[in-house]
Amino acid sequence: MKRKKKWVQYLVCFCLCAIVLLPLMNIVQWMVMERLPWPQFFPTHYSLRGVGEIFRRRRETVELFVSSIGISTAVAMISCVIGMMTARALLVYQFRGRQFFFFLTILPFMVPATVFGMGIQFYFIQMGLNNTVLGVILCHVLLSLPYCIQIIMSGMRALGTRLEEQARVLGAGSYRAFFVVTLPLLIPVLLPAWSMAYIVSFSQYFITLLIGGGRVKTFTIVMMPYLQSGNRNIASVYSVLFLLLNDFVFFIFTKLAQVLNRKNGGAYYEA
Repeated sequence: MKRKKKWVQYLVCFCLCAIVLLPLMNIVQWMVMERLPWPQFFPTHYSLRGVGEIFRRRRETVELFVSSIGISTAVAMISCVIGMMTARALLVYQFRGRQFFFFLTILPFMVPATVFGMGIQFYFIQMGLNNTVLGVILCHVLLSLPYCIQIIMSGMRALGTRLEEQARVLGAGSYRAFFVVTLPLLIPVLLPAWSMAYIVSFSQYFITLLIGGGRVKTFTIVMMPYLQSGNRNIASVYSVLFLLLNDFVFFIFTKLAQVLNRKNGGAYYEA
């Protein structure tokens, strides 16, 4: 019976790994493959045209990296700060309309991005925020904020306020108690919240195109036309760079979170 359960577990793990790895292998394959005519299964025409095209545009590619990372990092930081304040207000304080405000935090989940973008563009044009980096960041924050609030609320609900109250009893002020006691303990929660906001911002295409007007260039703005036109060679190179760039940024911030957590005496990230 135990052997049967193990085989079932292995089979499920194998299927999940195949679902994740096979598309990635296909993308890597298309980096060096020009075309795959039907009914051939294995490629016969290889080309490094996509790699060469990206290399020739390396200056533009680096600028796209910097722009995309900068916008997504700003969105993630703003979303985490606002999400932390919102989660704390909804969990700690009792006030009228608390459930209504909680409903407002999940409202962006219910509104399609297309409807949201078309509606907010009208107001952004009036305020002069259309075709600007600030306008794109604000829209991305509104879309990623619900994820941050929900993740941080779950962490704050589990953490509670007892440790912070003990610090207040021992003479610490409200700000010192929060930044010295509560905030370090929230680092394991802030990392997934930050990652989720970063991914939502980095992968946005329609909102960035609509609000940015094509003037605010990000990685997805440049990559999507190649995907839509069927230019799989160059699109695959951009897709691999997209994955590597996100993995690199997550690795850096994970290591930073580990350092901060160990510095504050935590053991959440201990291997």
